[in-house]
Amino acid sequence: MKKLLFILAIGFSASLTAQVLTPKASPAAKVQQKVGLADIQIEYGRPSAKGRVIFGELIPYGQTWRLGANENTKITSSEALIFGKDTLKAGTYALFAKPGQSTWEFYFYTDYINWGLPEKWEDAKVALTVSAPVLSSQDMTENLSIQFDDLQYNGAKIVVSWDHTKVSIPFSLNTKSKVLASIDKTMAGPSANDYHQAATYYFNENLDLKKALEWSTKAVELRGPSAYWMTRLKAQLQAANGDYKGAIETAKISMDAAKADGDDAYVLANQKSIEEWSKKR
Repeated sequence: MKKLLFILAIGFSASLTAQVLTPKASPAAKVQQKVGLADIQIEYGRPSAKGRVIFGELIPYGQTWRLGANENTKITSSEALIFGKDTLKAGTYALFAKPGQSTWEFYFYTDYINWGLPEKWEDAKVALTVSAPVLSSQDMTENLSIQFDDLQYNGAKIVVSWDHTKVSIPFSLNTKSKVLASIDKTMAGPSANDYHQAATYYFNENLDLKKALEWSTKAVELRGPSAYWMTRLKAQLQAANGDYKGAIETAKISMDAAKADGDDAYVLANQKSIEEWSKKR
């Protein structure tokens, strides 16, 4: 009897916590777009017009709007976005709008964890304000739409459409400078760290030690003697290739730089190696 009552109690408790699942009137949407080298995402709710007059009535002119329904509309970018002369740093922002008859204002708000408008609007949290002209459209857009258009290497447009209204916000990116920097780096060849990592792997795996020494030497040439961890590896590779005299000279350079940096572990390691190699040369 007690067992039966326990089972009934569990069933009654579960029925109290169960929820009826129904679709949202303004379904959530997520648009993701690669623009140049940037990954950009916009998340928003898509309300329907349903025969209503949208702007000027449902959405009053001159009042800040969440630019959607339900949760805040959010925009996330992996790169800085440039709107005219103003730059929006990479990150996530709530995107609000203030519709007007001829011009809209858009606000990129740093506090994006809200439901709708913030209880207290703080101008200090507005990272950027952008104005854009209103364009009338012959086509009817039933559900609010936020999309990307006019995609180029160096920018695109965020296009907001609803009812017979369309607003376009152009932005640009520093794609060109990043690509040129990447090309220059690649064409210039591997970095000191690239050479050092490759030489370290070869040394640890006892692969082609002559090739490893070549890479290590290039790393030291590029980085300079202050990188005592690199000169330490070069000394080890010189010794591994039988050049104990050269290894001792390089180890002394590494030891002096390690002393200047206060790295006692490298100082001691070089001292021990010098003692060992001195017996073999």
